[in-house]
Amino acid sequence: MNENHMFSNRKLFLLLIPIIAEQFLNSLMGMADSMMVSNVGAAALSGVSLVDSINNLVVQAFNAMATGGVIICSTYFGQKDIKRANESARQVILVSAFISFLLMFLCLIFRQSLLRVIFGSIDADVMEAAGIYFFLTILSYPGISLAAAGSAIFRAQSNTKLPMNVAIVSNILNVVGNAVLIWGFGLGVYGAAIATMASRIFSAIVLLALLRKDKYQISIREYHKIRPDFDKIKRVLAMGIPNGIENSMFQFGKLAIQSSVSLLGTAAIAAQSMTNIFENVNGVAGIGVGIGLMTIVGQCLGAGRKDEAVYYTKKMLIWGYIAILTSCLFTYAIARPVTALAGMEKESASLCIFMLGWITIFKPLLWSPSFVIPYALRAAGDVKFSMIIATLTMWLCRVTLATFLIRVAGMGAMGVWIGMFADWAIRGVIFTFRFRSGKWIHKVID
Repeated sequence: MNENHMFSNRKLFLLLIPIIAEQFLNSLMGMADSMMVSNVGAAALSGVSLVDSINNLVVQAFNAMATGGVIICSTYFGQKDIKRANESARQVILVSAFISFLLMFLCLIFRQSLLRVIFGSIDADVMEAAGIYFFLTILSYPGISLAAAGSAIFRAQSNTKLPMNVAIVSNILNVVGNAVLIWGFGLGVYGAAIATMASRIFSAIVLLALLRKDKYQISIREYHKIRPDFDKIKRVLAMGIPNGIENSMFQFGKLAIQSSVSLLGTAAIAAQSMTNIFENVNGVAGIGVGIGLMTIVGQCLGAGRKDEAVYYTKKMLIWGYIAILTSCLFTYAIARPVTALAGMEKESASLCIFMLGWITIFKPLLWSPSFVIPYALRAAGDVKFSMIIATLTMWLCRVTLATFLIRVAGMGAMGVWIGMFADWAIRGVIFTFRFRSGKWIHKVID
């Protein structure tokens, strides 16, 4: 590609590295959280990890709304229509605030019922830890949502460094808060929840304050004067809702699998929890490439450069392969010392390492086409296709197969990952065909 094209390699690196660093840091902080909670006891770790599987569902829903914002704002930004980009950004903030406060109130009211319905007959000490952690983290939902929206608006204008810097400070606060409250004050699960809540609210406040500055092309002032513009809200939701359904189905599937894993006993739950954390860490570089690709494709299509949207998707697919291979090897290398530092019991630690070994083999081969390509599809407005395929493969393949392998075939926690490998393989084939067909480039905005 010649120098007239929109993104040089240097520009791509400047866009992607902060996103990857932010994603990586968030995952490492999740690992640090779990290591600290693990020292409180297996029941505390199990309770926190079970609640995190619910919270991840909520986080994904909020990220989906933010994704709708990235697609709309980056497309306007590519068109150099800064006025409409600003107007859309205001509506993204409004929608994110409304949905997050509504969800917070609903979850506060029904929190005990939710835990009982999803996790059923788990040990009393695990349920107690889960109840404490769930209550306090529900209060952080508006913080998660508004931070995601703020970060998305900065990324839409190619500013990925600022959200990364906020995430760095936020995560440091979280870890220091954990250390002080869990070990210093002996607050256990209470301490972990309070530190997490405080760091999320901090991120939202800082990002919303920075968005008020005039020096950014897309900026928001006078938040109190934002009023609903239903035409723009409809556009944001048209991009965000299918993505939200896709992500939510993904997390619901994980919860369905988790309910099968919870039958295997505390040792297996702890092993699966730690393996999930490692698998999140070794995927963050690839997810970072995908998130960056949304801004790239959005701006290319906004500028009317379809051929470049295709070119950069192919390029980011290759970078995704490299990123996943590198991060998988890194994660496997640190797995043994991390499980030792976490104070995991020998049985849980050895099962965790065994499962991670298989992930390190299959993930670099299968993950990139099944996840990087859909980011481009969403940015081009092909959100419904991505939603339908991801939901079908999740439920018909991953959940069904994993449930059968655990409950019927007696394969234990490894059944989760066999189901996941099959899901990745099928997704990858379907999304590759969709990308090659060229039918994925839709008209995002008029």
